[in-house]
Amino acid sequence: MNSSAPASKKALILGAGIGGLMSALFLQEQGWDIVIYEKKQELSEFGAGLVLAANALHVLDKLGLAEKVKQAGAKVGKADIGSWQGKAITAVPVDQQAALYGTYSYLIHRAKLQGILVEHLNERVTLHVNKRLMALEQAEQSVTVRFEDGTADTGHILIGADGIHSQAANMLFGRSLLRYSGFKALRGITPYTDQRYLAEIGGGFEAWGKGKRFGFSQIGENQVYWFAAINAAHGSEIVHKKEFVLKQLEGWHDPIEDVIRATKETSILVHDIYDRKPLARWSIGRVTLLGDAAHPMLPNLGQGGAQAMEDAYVLTSRLAQVDVNSSEAMRAALTDYEKIRMPRVYQVVKQSRRMARLVQMSSPLGTVLRNQLLSRLPAKLQIKQLDGLLGHRV
Repeated sequence: MNSSAPASKKALILGAGIGGLMSALFLQEQGWDIVIYEKKQELSEFGAGLVLAANALHVLDKLGLAEKVKQAGAKVGKADIGSWQGKAITAVPVDQQAALYGTYSYLIHRAKLQGILVEHLNERVTLHVNKRLMALEQAEQSVTVRFEDGTADTGHILIGADGIHSQAANMLFGRSLLRYSGFKALRGITPYTDQRYLAEIGGGFEAWGKGKRFGFSQIGENQVYWFAAINAAHGSEIVHKKEFVLKQLEGWHDPIEDVIRATKETSILVHDIYDRKPLARWSIGRVTLLGDAAHPMLPNLGQGGAQAMEDAYVLTSRLAQVDVNSSEAMRAALTDYEKIRMPRVYQVVKQSRRMARLVQMSSPLGTVLRNQLLSRLPAKLQIKQLDGLLGHRV
């Protein structure tokens, strides 16, 4: 394809994750033609659990999808925090938060959410898989992408929503160094029933140890999602995932070892966890970034997906009335998007890092003091600390 501008408004999106799909859904309502390019070979059912707090559900509601997503997931009706031996530390005041924000948080299988979003794409959207970006080129009124398979495409804007290892980000700003968090995350989903954490109530618990943490939550359909965050050297290899996590959490309170044993080895994901020093800008010309491609964050506040959703709404709202053939108008829209989103999202990145230091603490004295302090923290103060996150409305 040549680099001449398309006849109608056309957006190219790299990545069929949450941010990319949400961007496509908002743009199709504005009459754009959209082509999504996903580097994976298929939109897999493989994945982890994703928490959607009030701010994320608010964005989904703008597409009329909040209720459908809630029905496909599980309400977080309980969120206990205790020690690895089972001693109570505190509980998140989920009922009070729900009363304040008009909704509980929900947990859903990431692949199930992805499926709902894909299902609502209309005829304006084309989705391709197994497309690895090789190059991008910009002209005055267009941007062209070229892929490893020899294909190419041209549009008025390119949205890089291609995740933490974003090729779009690398091509715009060079290969920036990710910051290792100091811990690995092992995650699994499995059918499991525990009478203390019934699906009708929803939610679950976290258990905190020294440099180790375990979480257990309902995600609907008699399935639970669990994670283990383990302090470890960067790049250390784990061959037998189940064996590793069972050894790390040996002797931890029920049902921790039991639910890990119930999970298939092939269903356990393992990742080193990173974020990145904030970029000074996300856009050059007609190319911009969103979600993890723009601002990867540690998962300790459960806001990665929510912030990608907020990005998608703000970006597409800036593009709603833009003259796509005007480079000046496009630059102004993308600058506006950055000005709105950067202060908020970089605050979330910082908060997530602070939370990681707290929850992954390995000092014996530090963990005792942390647990004592949290056990005395009033519910009102807990709510206030998270209000800027959960109470935000784009």
